[in-house]
Amino acid sequence: MKSFHELEYVRPDLKAFIRTSEAQLEQFEQAGDYEQARQALLAMQKAESSLGTMLTIAMVRNTIDTRDSFYEGEAEFLNEQLPTLIPVQIRLYQALLKSPFRQDLEQEYGRQLMTNAETALKTQDPAIMQDKAEEAKLSHAYQKLTASCQTEFDGQTVNFYGLLKHMEDTDRQHRQAACQAWAALYEDNAPELDRLFDQLTAVRVRMATTLGYDSYTDLAYLDRQRTDYTSEDAATFRRQILDVVVPFCTELRQRQARRLGVDRVKYYDEALLFPEGNPQPAADKDQMIRHAQTMYREMSPESADFFNFMVDHQLFDLDTKPGKRMGGYCTSLSDWKAPFIFSNFNGTSADVDVLTHEAGHSFAYYLASREQPLNEYEFSTSEINEIHSMTMEHFAYPWMDRFFGEQADRYRYLHLSQALLYLPYMVCVDEFQHEVYAHPEMGAQGRREIWRQLEKRYMPWRDYDGIDFLEQGGFWMQKQHIFSSPFYYIEYALAQMGAFEFYGRMKIDQAQAWQDYLTLCRAGGSRSYVELLKVAGLANPFENGSVAKAVQHVIDELRQHPLH
Repeated sequence: MKSFHELEYVRPDLKAFIRTSEAQLEQFEQAGDYEQARQALLAMQKAESSLGTMLTIAMVRNTIDTRDSFYEGEAEFLNEQLPTLIPVQIRLYQALLKSPFRQDLEQEYGRQLMTNAETALKTQDPAIMQDKAEEAKLSHAYQKLTASCQTEFDGQTVNFYGLLKHMEDTDRQHRQAACQAWAALYEDNAPELDRLFDQLTAVRVRMATTLGYDSYTDLAYLDRQRTDYTSEDAATFRRQILDVVVPFCTELRQRQARRLGVDRVKYYDEALLFPEGNPQPAADKDQMIRHAQTMYREMSPESADFFNFMVDHQLFDLDTKPGKRMGGYCTSLSDWKAPFIFSNFNGTSADVDVLTHEAGHSFAYYLASREQPLNEYEFSTSEINEIHSMTMEHFAYPWMDRFFGEQADRYRYLHLSQALLYLPYMVCVDEFQHEVYAHPEMGAQGRREIWRQLEKRYMPWRDYDGIDFLEQGGFWMQKQHIFSSPFYYIEYALAQMGAFEFYGRMKIDQAQAWQDYLTLCRAGGSRSYVELLKVAGLANPFENGSVAKAVQHVIDELRQHPLH
């Protein structure tokens, strides 16, 4: 494999792909024995990998520089044309379920292949092809808008991520000013963001209605392959977070206020845990990659092979640059079984988190893609994928001295505290999305009111110090998942339960915890969410008492920590 920047991109010929897929489907449907059916299925898998690889190259290069006219054009073309693949996808799912060799397929590949097909048939229909294209177009417009937002602050031109670093400054007035600039940047763009979200909501509701669902929530759950839990289960989990985690988070904020020497933590104080400043990486990007390479080499033979592969083929884009899309992600180049990590480094401890969190995703894909025989099994559902990433963050604790030097212990306290402090926000985002799609007619003002009500419930410490846009409920706009990946957020909170369980095991038996983690990673998406929890010996977070069991050892550790 070449380095990522050397890979050639050729626009996929989607019509040719459809013709080839139809021919392969005919072979599958007319197969005289199981081996013929199996070979036809694997040929379709190979064609899908090649198509997916080109799509990934185009997407990554577009997000690296949204101003690049060529890849902007490719993104627009693909967003418009990919829904034309829906009919051939439907035919494949139907063929799998009707196949006379279905039992043989299940015996070799497991029941999950058929479950995925059954679920997909409930969410895919030619009748929503145009709406799918419109949703992709609007989501792309959101990403392009937020990538282009910038302002002048402290003598520099900065974007949203650049301002976040200033909100960790030790000078409170500087933090306050950065927060005001950050909020003003969102407020300036709020009319367009509201317009885009109104349109996204409308098209999503229209798709759900076309497919016969009572609400978009029902369709979204199936789209996210939530086959073994419901919105009622999610509500049960949120109540546990409210009862168990929120009180301790309130205690953490009170402790933080005392450390900072303030009466009450304001929003612009929240990111700063220590008056002398949060721990910062004692290295630049290139040094951090070298430290990460050492860490993964020492962690295990499997992780050493993985990260050497990432470095050798330059499978990262980490710097914040003008025109670059916000956020971070892990994706894959299926033809080479190669993960790719995208991020926006800003000089804070979050940069190190990328080299553990996104690397956790990448590591799991690296293992599963070499273990699992089907494309569908290379990734799992998000609830499991985020266990991979969050658990890796905890496994990396012993190596944080390399990244932070004498501040390593402060980093570990910061990271563990934030892992708890983010949980109420995660479930707040989840309940907000349930409310929005239960009442899609509410409009911009209604969304702000609902957000502020939920924020006060789940984050009672939140104080915007009179910044009107935020006081009125504008904060929800900064969560890109709400725009581009609807209902994708509670997965982080669910996964943190599994990661905390793994972390508890690490304290008792590091070697066994690592082996259990490898087992989960290698299983990929070959089973459902709840079944994969069982594979790893993890608790079901929807069961009452499970949250308390997962987080209590973390609460105890933080309370006993000298920095607390």
